[in-house]
Amino acid sequence: MLSTSASLDNLIAQFSRLPGIGRKTAQRLALHVLKLSMDDVRLMSQALIDVKENVRTCSICCNITEDDPCSVCTSPKRDRRIICVVEESTDVFAIEKTNDFKGLYHVLGGRLSPLEGIGPDDLRIPELLDRTADGAEEVILAMNPHVEGEATTLYLSKLLKPLGVRVTRIARGLPVGTDLEFADNATISRALEGRIAV
Repeated sequence: MLSTSASLDNLIAQFSRLPGIGRKTAQRLALHVLKLSMDDVRLMSQALIDVKENVRTCSICCNITEDDPCSVCTSPKRDRRIICVVEESTDVFAIEKTNDFKGLYHVLGGRLSPLEGIGPDDLRIPELLDRTADGAEEVILAMNPHVEGEATTLYLSKLLKPLGVRVTRIARGLPVGTDLEFADNATISRALEGRIAV
């Protein structure tokens, strides 16, 4: 491969380390940075530094925040009786975009995955159990629909049910705009299980 600049090669290598960024995309990003003004590059650099210095984990829900506790946990408009358990902070963002959920969250920080060496001790399960014991009436398990997500859902439901809390899970089904013929068997089964009255 032709190399014209060690600095450019280093920037391409750094961009390539980001998830979902292949070598070609990294090269495009690096070449774009070259076209930016020095002020824009400084702003970008400062944004990266600010994120690393200011963003931390909420001591209550374990979501990412600059203020501890976070704005969701301190909001008087949130229903404290309902906790929605998710794998990662990106799941909170997805649910919040709907503007439908008014309860609290708990971010596990992953999912059970024995093949990757992730067991119950690697997740924020004790914190969830403590929060549930503090007056929660319902815990919604909103794990992603894959084998590890299912295993995590089953494991958590076994821990939570003896606490006398209502344990539910999000419905799974067909996304809008999808034809039945292209859906897999598990998705169709979940769509039938999660059916509602019309």
